[in-house]
Amino acid sequence: MNLIAKLLPASNILLDADLTSKKRVFEQAGLLFENNGSISRSLVFDSLFAREKLGSTGLGQGVAIPHGRIKGLKAAAGAMIRVRNPIPFDSPDGQNVDLIFVLLVPERATDEHLQILSELAQMFGDKPFRERLLGAATAEDLQQLITRWEPNAAGQHSPAV
Repeated sequence: MNLIAKLLPASNILLDADLTSKKRVFEQAGLLFENNGSISRSLVFDSLFAREKLGSTGLGQGVAIPHGRIKGLKAAAGAMIRVRNPIPFDSPDGQNVDLIFVLLVPERATDEHLQILSELAQMFGDKPFRERLLGAATAEDLQQLITRWEPNAAGQHSPAV
């Protein structure tokens, strides 16, 4: 199982949200984590906003991975938001984003944080997989797609016999 599947419950997946800005995304993420993970919405918002000030978390190709450190958090937590209409995110390619994975990590989780970000970048770098995420009908469908995704599967070749 990949690292992302372990930190993304279906209750933290929001599909076709009517959000129009980064700020609204961060507010919605705060609500998701507060309602489903007992993490203060203001703490989530402030952490994501502070990280975003350092530089955009937009990856390009319609994807953003806003992330932040939360003091007192015991384990990494994730949320997935798919917006109805792509929004500006200051991505390097200039494209608006419609797939947003929000990652929260404990204040000192450096190795795990980097491993998760690396896996997310690999996952979202796969165009056919992104298209399947965009087409998922329900939160459960999207969660299953992520659960079944295997890191390094794309680009690996079986050895010649």
